[in-house]
Amino acid sequence: MGNQQKFTGCPISIHPCKCFEKLSPSEKAYLDDNSVKIIYKRKEIICKQGSFVSDVMFVESGLAKVFLDDGENTLVLKIIPGGNLLGLASVSEDNNTYQYSASAYIDTEITQIDINAFRELLNINADFAREVIDILSANSVQIYGRFFCLTHKQAYGRLADILLCLSDRVFKNSEFELPLSRKELAELSGMSSETVIRMLKKFNEEGLIALDGKKFIINDFSRLRRISDTG
Repeated sequence: MGNQQKFTGCPISIHPCKCFEKLSPSEKAYLDDNSVKIIYKRKEIICKQGSFVSDVMFVESGLAKVFLDDGENTLVLKIIPGGNLLGLASVSEDNNTYQYSASAYIDTEITQIDINAFRELLNINADFAREVIDILSANSVQIYGRFFCLTHKQAYGRLADILLCLSDRVFKNSEFELPLSRKELAELSGMSSETVIRMLKKFNEEGLIALDGKKFIINDFSRLRRISDTG
C-alpha cells in the first residue's frame, strides 16, 4: 500500500503567483492600463458573493479572507497573503458572479484587474494561461484538504493546523502578534469562540504555546504537528 496522505486544514495560499512573469512587456503595459490599486481597511469587503464580476484581484500586501456566508453562518475557505491572486474562480466567461465573498483581515492593498482584459490575455498567451490553471488546481487541492480536516479532525487537530499554518506561512516565525480576534480564529478552525479560548488555555498550560494578549509563541512544534497529524 502507498503512503497515507496527510491533509491539513491550513487555509493559507501556498502557490505563489508567477503568471505575470509570462507576459511580454506590451502585455504587462496593457494589464497596467486596465488595473487600479485600492487599499482596503480591516474588515472592509473586497468582493461580495453573488455580485457581478468586474475584476480579478492581485493582493499586493496584507491579508484577505475568502469566505462563504448565508447570513447566519460563515465558512472561511482561504486566507490570501500578499503575492497571490483573488477571484480566479470567476475567470470563466460562463461565470459572471463571484462565488464567494472576500474581506480584508488587516489593511490590504489590492490591484484590481479588469476581468475582460485578464480573459483576453488568457486567450492569447498560452504560458500565462497554464500558470493560471496551475494556481486554480493548487487552490482546489488545498480547499479539498481543508474540507476533509474540518469534517474529520477533532477540535485539537483543527486548532493545531491553524496555529502551525499561521506560524509557517504567514508570519514565518515561532513568535508573532496575531491581528485576528478570537472569533476570527474560531472561524478559521471551524469552532465556537468559547471552544477556541478553552483550547488555547489548555495548549498554554501544557507548554505547547505561550500567550500574552495577541502575542503567540509556538514552544513545541513537534507536539503540535503530532496533534495536527493525528487529528
